[in-house]
Amino acid sequence: MFVALIAHDKADGLPIRQENRPDHLAYLKSSDAVAQAGPLLNGEGSMIGSLIILDVPDMAGAEDWAANDPYAKAGLFQSVTLTHWNRVIG
Repeated sequence: MFVALIAHDKADGLPIRQENRPDHLAYLKSSDAVAQAGPLLNGEGSMIGSLIILDVPDMAGAEDWAANDPYAKAGLFQSVTLTHWNRVIG
């Protein structure tokens, strides 16, 4: 099943994001669960969150993946939602 992980950073999160980015990217690349991933950007082009499409057996797998993301462990996110997603195109 595909799950869309949409995370919004805390207002003061950019330093946390920058410090943990190498570990986050390594986590993404090492995972077979990641189908698509990229940052959310504000109007100025600064990173303010994340959108990750996970391909996991069930919602519990998505929750486990999200909990182990280095960004989550560092306390970067103000909010995280996990939503079952149905790919129609692509």
